[in-house]
Amino acid sequence: ATLQVLAEALAAGEPVRLAGFGGFTRVERPAGSARNPRTGQSVHVPASRTVRFKPGEALKSLLNG
Repeated sequence: ATLQVLAEALAAGEPVRLAGFGGFTRVERPAGSARNPRTGQSVHVPASRTVRFKPGEALKSLLNG
């Protein structure tokens, strides 16, 4: 149930913050071009949305001792 609420909030464009853990935000990626490393051919990459996570201070301090 928690993951469903988190996904719905991000789909609506709302940031989600979990106290002591970190926050999730939706990020818009613009369209562009990329290169296929095997063939060297240029390909079009369409615009998309993704999620970015920023850890909170409590999580950072726990990971770094």
